[in-house]
Amino acid sequence: MTLRKGEKTTISIQEHMAIDVCPGPIQPIKQISDYFPRYPRGLPPTAPPALSRAGSLRSSTSQQSEGLSSDHAREDEDLDRAFGAAAAAPPPSKKEEEPDVEGYDSDDSTTLGTLDFSLLYDQENNALHCTINKAKGLKPMDHNGLSDPYVKLHLLPGASKANKLRTKTLRNTLNPVWSETLTYYGITDEDMVRKTLRISVCDEDKFRHNEFIGETRIPLKKLKPNQTKNFYNCLEKQLPIDKTDDKSLEERGRIMISLKYSSQKSGLIVGIIRCAHLAAMDANGFSDPYVKTYLKPDENKKSKHKTAVKKKTLNPEFNEEFFYEIKYAELSKKTLEVTVWDYDIGKSNDFIGGVSLGINANGERLKHWFDCLKNKDKKIERWHTLTNELPGSVFSD
Repeated sequence: MTLRKGEKTTISIQEHMAIDVCPGPIQPIKQISDYFPRYPRGLPPTAPPALSRAGSLRSSTSQQSEGLSSDHAREDEDLDRAFGAAAAAPPPSKKEEEPDVEGYDSDDSTTLGTLDFSLLYDQENNALHCTINKAKGLKPMDHNGLSDPYVKLHLLPGASKANKLRTKTLRNTLNPVWSETLTYYGITDEDMVRKTLRISVCDEDKFRHNEFIGETRIPLKKLKPNQTKNFYNCLEKQLPIDKTDDKSLEERGRIMISLKYSSQKSGLIVGIIRCAHLAAMDANGFSDPYVKTYLKPDENKKSKHKTAVKKKTLNPEFNEEFFYEIKYAELSKKTLEVTVWDYDIGKSNDFIGGVSLGINANGERLKHWFDCLKNKDKKIERWHTLTNELPGSVFSD
């Protein structure tokens, strides 16, 4: 361009913006919608085809030369391709799966925390050992952003107060370490098949009701006898307890009895060792249990023996033995009746449950009696289930 003398060079704003920015002809500035294309609601965006550096440069140059009208046409084509791709959408990429992972991490069950524990079924001693190791990332329950957690164990189905065990409480922590072992006694192979262990983590409050944090449940049939199994479970929200499961709610507890016929003393030695998971008979949620034994028929009414009373417990240990002088030949005609009572002051004692061993019994009770008859001078211990009905028993003290 030729300039006359004294004239100033005029530069348009487009030319000014293009100086030292990009080579070639001046092109209109792209709209913001070109960088964020619109897609129909509910349809996933299709991945743009991979282009080389040179190819993308040529494509960009050609699109810019078409002007604003071509931009609207391209948006319509993109819309058509999006509808067409909906019928044959490619498998989601890893980026598309990320929201599911984030949703899982933000789920309520994972925000309650995790619990590390182990279980061991001691088949020989009929015991279930529950070792509560630690918890991690518990949900804060107090105003200071912490909790005062403890762990509570509960065998389902069963009487709620009778078979609950709990750990100590640890103060002001969301990552407690208990390293505490709680033991259930009187657990049989039948229990291992049909019962479930419920493990709850709670926050203790001094001036109001304790608060539930989370729980996990383990069917005991998952355990193998005499093998420790470790668990690291996420805590879940509280689940309802099915009270119509079976008749096990009618159980009144367990009692461990030992039998031995002594040839030297010519008599039967009955041992009352301990009880477990007794039904609560008092308003405080406990009982004051003691045990009575009878060897029937008892014509002279002299066969009654009674243990000491254990105060405020549902899992008493007695370790007492009673001796019945009787000839071995007459023992097969006798029946041993064992009853458990709750001691009350000023009123009649409450019957908790009972069990009878003898030739008229059945199941484990009959087997225990025959094992005693077949094995003289050998102490045989068995756990038995207490029931609220015992034919022929005396239901008053």
